[in-house]
Amino acid sequence: MDEYNKIELKYIIYKTEELLSLAKNRYKITIQVANRAKRRKYEDIDIVDDPINKPIIRAILEIVDEITKPEILSE
Repeated sequence: MDEYNKIELKYIIYKTEELLSLAKNRYKITIQVANRAKRRKYEDIDIVDDPINKPIIRAILEIVDEITKPEILSE
């Protein structure tokens, strides 16, 4: 998860747009991102106080990586 430290705003916007373009159903992807962010918020106490990487941003980046790089999941 070190790659998510101090993420630039342009990168976040790019990844969000990429996720929206890959999503077949925007409502479904929105719910998935919200649920993952909520889970992360309560599972990992360290990220709650992180002013740079909010749980919602982490969730968006993780979901985009899962969709675009399925080899990550196979490892």
